Amino acid sequence: MSSNLRVAVVGVGHLGQHHARLLSAMPGVDLVGVVDTSAERGQEIAAKYGTEAFTSPSALTGRVDAVSIAAPTNAHVTLALPLVEAGVPVLVEKPIAFSLEEADRLLEAARRRGTMVATGHTERFNPAVVAALPLVTEPRFIEIHRLGTFPERSLDIDVIFDLMIHDLDLLLAVVRSEVVSIEAVGVNVLTPRADIANARLRFASGCIANVTASRISRDRVRKARFFQQRAYVSIDYAAQEVEMYRLVPGEGRPVIQGGRVEVANEEPLKRELEDFVDAVRTGRAPGVTGQAGRDALALATRIADTMALTEQQS
Repeated sequence: MSSNLRVAVVGVGHLGQHHARLLSAMPGVDLVGVVDTSAERGQEIAAKYGTEAFTSPSALTGRVDAVSIAAPTNAHVTLALPLVEAGVPVLVEKPIAFSLEEADRLLEAARRRGTMVATGHTERFNPAVVAALPLVTEPRFIEIHRLGTFPERSLDIDVIFDLMIHDLDLLLAVVRSEVVSIEAVGVNVLTPRADIANARLRFASGCIANVTASRISRDRVRKARFFQQRAYVSIDYAAQEVEMYRLVPGEGRPVIQGGRVEVANEEPLKRELEDFVDAVRTGRAPGVTGQAGRDALALATRIADTMALTEQQS
């Protein structure tokens, strides 16, 4: 494509407004519209970023080359499916769908029509993650904490699908092995859904991952630690910092070498949207495919089911 890519954003709430902000400033992209069920909200964001506001995605027909969907989870497939069936590539924020059945329906339509679907697992585009992943080879133990203060959004899903799913996607990308057993526990504290959860995952490779997610913590913590033979890698997602230490043979006894790894800080969502735009332009697969989004959702669903069974048995 030699001309600008015509892109729209569906859902311009807390996260979607940032999709609009970044796409409106992206070279080679025309933000041709924003869609929101609230006409007032849509007009506010449209005026801010110099575009048009609509209240229905059907208004985008014939106007767009690609669409980013940042609406509530339970509306993802309803909004994405007509676009996919019309051949319009979509980026769907995580989780890709409210259920595996919905995700399968969307991906089947995408395969049938030959339409690209990307999933918005933004953490994969975090510069610290990009810098750290080549250093993680065969991890044996992984510890991840994603703790946040109580939000005013995403309360239609529990903390597994809201926060933990970021780390489940990352684990699947890093370990590349089947999850053979799960232990999980969750607690409903401020909502009818789990607000804090912990899962212990055992992979066929022998790796064990301990993952904790909370949306009721006093402080925000987003850190991951990877332990492998003779090496340790840590990621601070929020600070975009990486440290690596290795055990190196020396005269007499081994010595520990390492320290801070250089990271070029940048907004992860910007990188995610740039990847999506480039994938649409070139026809390559996006950095996080619809299938990868489905895989993360499947693992999150297994954890939620395990957690529910644990609660029934207690």
